[in-house]
Amino acid sequence: MEMSTKYNPTEVEKGKYEKWVKSGLFKSDVTSDKPPFSIVIPPPNVTGKLHLGHAWDTTLQDIITRLKRMQGYDVLYLPGMDHAGIATQAKVDARLRESGINRHDIGREKFLEHSWNWKEEYASHIREQWAKLGLGLDYDKERFTLDEGLSKAVRKTFVNLYEKGLIYRGEYIINWDPQTETALSDIEVIHQDVEGKFYHVKYPLKDGSGYLEIATTRPETMLGDTAVVVHPDDERYQDMIGKTVILPIVGRELPIIADDYVDIEFGSGAMKVTPAHDPNDFEIGNRHDLERINVMHPNGIINELGGKYQGLDRFDCRKQLVKDLEEAGYLLEIEDHMHSVGHSERSGAIVEPYLSTQWFVSMKPLAEKSLKNQETDNRIDFVPNRFEHTFNGWMENIRDWVISRQLWWGHRIPAWYHNDTGEIYVGEEAPSDPENWTQDEDVLDTWFSSALWPFSTMGWPEDTADLKKYFPTNVLVTGYDIIFFWVARMIFSSLEQTGEKPFSDVLLHGLVRDEQNRKMSKSLGNGVDPMDVIEKYGADALRYFLATGSTPGQDLRYSDEKVESVWNFINKIWNASRFALMNIGEDFTLEDIDLNGEKNLADKWILTRLNETIADVTRLSEDYEFGEVGRVLYNFIWDDFCDWYIEMAKVPMTDGTDAEKNMTRSVLLYTLDKILKMLHPYMPFVTDEIYQAITKDTSITQSEWPEVDEALNFDEAKEGMELLVSIIKSVRTTRNEVNTPLSKPIDIKLEVKDDKRRQAVKDNTHYIERFTNPETLTIEASIDKHDDDKTDVVKGATVILPLAGLINKEEEIARLEKELSRLDGELKRVKGKLSNDKFVNNAPEKIVEEERKKEAGYQAQYQEVHERLTSLKGE
Repeated sequence: MEMSTKYNPTEVEKGKYEKWVKSGLFKSDVTSDKPPFSIVIPPPNVTGKLHLGHAWDTTLQDIITRLKRMQGYDVLYLPGMDHAGIATQAKVDARLRESGINRHDIGREKFLEHSWNWKEEYASHIREQWAKLGLGLDYDKERFTLDEGLSKAVRKTFVNLYEKGLIYRGEYIINWDPQTETALSDIEVIHQDVEGKFYHVKYPLKDGSGYLEIATTRPETMLGDTAVVVHPDDERYQDMIGKTVILPIVGRELPIIADDYVDIEFGSGAMKVTPAHDPNDFEIGNRHDLERINVMHPNGIINELGGKYQGLDRFDCRKQLVKDLEEAGYLLEIEDHMHSVGHSERSGAIVEPYLSTQWFVSMKPLAEKSLKNQETDNRIDFVPNRFEHTFNGWMENIRDWVISRQLWWGHRIPAWYHNDTGEIYVGEEAPSDPENWTQDEDVLDTWFSSALWPFSTMGWPEDTADLKKYFPTNVLVTGYDIIFFWVARMIFSSLEQTGEKPFSDVLLHGLVRDEQNRKMSKSLGNGVDPMDVIEKYGADALRYFLATGSTPGQDLRYSDEKVESVWNFINKIWNASRFALMNIGEDFTLEDIDLNGEKNLADKWILTRLNETIADVTRLSEDYEFGEVGRVLYNFIWDDFCDWYIEMAKVPMTDGTDAEKNMTRSVLLYTLDKILKMLHPYMPFVTDEIYQAITKDTSITQSEWPEVDEALNFDEAKEGMELLVSIIKSVRTTRNEVNTPLSKPIDIKLEVKDDKRRQAVKDNTHYIERFTNPETLTIEASIDKHDDDKTDVVKGATVILPLAGLINKEEEIARLEKELSRLDGELKRVKGKLSNDKFVNNAPEKIVEEERKKEAGYQAQYQEVHERLTSLKGE
């Protein structure tokens, strides 16, 4: 197969993925005797398109699985998607509203039909995006968090926990989203600082002897007050404990009680108690057997217990009640107050602490088991390990998990209530006499099913062949932002249900940010669609940038410019491969490689460097240091292979004997083959395309990962080559400095004191001659130096260039003085701009930064030219 003259990612990637999948290259084989390696994909929500974070996440997973496949493992990279309860229901609701349909009008079953249609539509979009990214997924094993197998696993888990007393039903204050009308777990609440008010209100004593001052940020909850509380040791209120106050506007009598919870130093030291609308008040109410008065409907509208405020929205009620308190003389003061307010992660609505009957998981025993496991040999390794402290801290301070959600889209809670007796039945299947029972209307929190993902996808609770071979999985790759949401829940769920950890390693990455280091968001409009990037630069460029642009646990700053630079790197690889294959010849194949003959210095050097690169890339890849892998590969491919070895290979290919030409062909093809294989996990498309040009019909995905060949290590040759390269670079640098083109022959003198090194340089003068164009070349142990010689000390040698042969001194001084004058003018111009406060304060930050960079650049150039002038003038 001929390689086109220009690298075109669209042409290279076209049809390749479909061919891989059709050929079954990504299928796991449970009957294989190869060692297993498994990763489950963090299931994306079926609510929209994949974003750059998904692309980063899955690229890292794909790199790991492609590497392991090449290393001889039976790899299962399991795909799947999450039903995403609240998020998907909100999307389907919105679509129905656009058609004038209310879900309550069409009923639960019809609504679920629409939801499943939505799922199929968006699942197909996600699969198309997986294909564009080139993910090596085993589609035969694809799962969905609402499929029948996972539903069985969810019911089994619920029943197991219930029977152990770890799931219970109770009336508690929970986080409530009035917009979606469902409960939220603590970690689904986003706290934001909001400018609010402290309302100071008189609560008059019933006996007319005065009043207590009560401050609240939520006056509408006064309607549900059932007591006033003070600290038992507060001397101000010793005589009032046991007395009664009158609730303003409402007129209800409230007892004054004492409880240690109250902070004597805060405010007036007296608090109102609203057990149905505050979690701390709920606990106080339990201790003192207070009535719970819930004054709100689930949608945030005041109910009949709110008296004359019935029918008002909670915030409208607040305004009206404050107005009434003021008119009635109860309002003492309104104080500005900045405080943290919980918002629903999904809808953005202000969360209401709300009294509700819900299902909970008792977390303390599960957390303790997870923490103890981290002290054993069965521990899970966090990468970077600092995130283990994050995990431990959350587990040590965990609260019970509210798992019921007032939704229709999700796993229905497997609990039934007897129509006559109210008895609760919990089971994996419905009662045998279903006509006498009514199933709980609620569904389970999405994370309840996601927590089972590593083992439910393998067939648990059945003892399947997949479960036996591929579970526990080897590594989980995900963002550090969902350690609490997902990672922790998978750990305690797996330990509790299977007795096994869900994975051995957790590789955590950060967030994708824009060039200004801002988090990508819809509100800022700074999001980047990975499919647009692929269309412009190709999947390989995006993948390589995502994989190598950060270190584990750190955020990644997206830049079009950086992706373009990767495209340039791939283009370099393409052109180098094309040149190498053209020179190797179409009749020379991998089977013809023979490295047993005589090798020149360049051959030995590149083979030694190749061994070092293979060792480094393998080690760094297995340590998940993909950014370092990128640096190592870039340096070896661009600098060593492309810029040096390929150029040096032209010497024997042009003037060498048949044996020398064949050795050069062998080394070129051997090195290119290993380079492609090391790059393949990162750049699957282009490496397969070039590999096909070498092998004609074999995909690189089926090839073996390169290994170090100790017989191809030549340390002396490496040292000799590094000396030659240093000499050549030194001569070229000086030529550039004094403006002498390579086409002009010059006198070159090399002082090499060490006998062995000197002989090595003499044996390889053909490289020095080719790359430096000497008029004369002198290589001696000691060379006399003159005042007008330009000398440069490199490791192992001194490079001496007589300036008389390089330049006309007067002309060069004149040229440099002219250049210095130009740079001085540029510096004055840019300094003038930057000293102008109007420009600095009003111009876009990017423009100002560009001017600062120009200033630094001009200053560096000015210094360099000034130093050369001083040297030439002998000052």
